[in-house]
Amino acid sequence: MARMKFICDSERCIECNSCVTACKNEHEVPWGVNRRRVVTVNDGIVGQEKSVSVACMHCSDAPCMAVCPVDCFYRTDEGVVLHNKDTCIGCGYCSYACPFGAPQFPSSGTFGLRGKMDKCTFCAGGPEENGSKAEFDKYGRNRLAEGKLPACAEMCSTKALLGGDGDMVADIFRSRVLRRGKGSEVWGWGTAYGKAPNGEAKAPEGTKS
Repeated sequence: MARMKFICDSERCIECNSCVTACKNEHEVPWGVNRRRVVTVNDGIVGQEKSVSVACMHCSDAPCMAVCPVDCFYRTDEGVVLHNKDTCIGCGYCSYACPFGAPQFPSSGTFGLRGKMDKCTFCAGGPEENGSKAEFDKYGRNRLAEGKLPACAEMCSTKALLGGDGDMVADIFRSRVLRRGKGSEVWGWGTAYGKAPNGEAKAPEGTKS
């Protein structure tokens, strides 16, 4: 059984926000909620600007599931973390626990209105019957039941955002890294600490290089 995962290639993301727009359009997401958003660091600094598309990462050990007092979160056979809005009490614990800010309160007006939590579903719908109106009204379109990938990944013009079977997504990203010639350096000392004058990665203070 496939384990569904997202990964965003920051070397390809151009901050076009097509993934955000595709998600909102596909699921008619409530006002004030962005199930997916693009985060940019070092904005405006030439050569250092990086963007990444962020949503629910459907964690294998999801903190939202751990803190929910009514156990409204559940994991499908494909590893997608979903929630039952009929059980949700809108306490917001999941929004505090999630490191990606995935669960959100729908809001309207200046101060917002609290209600049932909303989050990325990996285009997998919810506990209602697949393709039903009740499922769409609460969770949006169930593209996985139709044999399709999430709309955000399909609409990414540069294919920076990948979504699907975790093993296949990892293989695609790994092949890109190898073609770029960076190898393990993508996650190495140079990425975290910069490079030494001789071109070698610096070691942090108190350690031997």
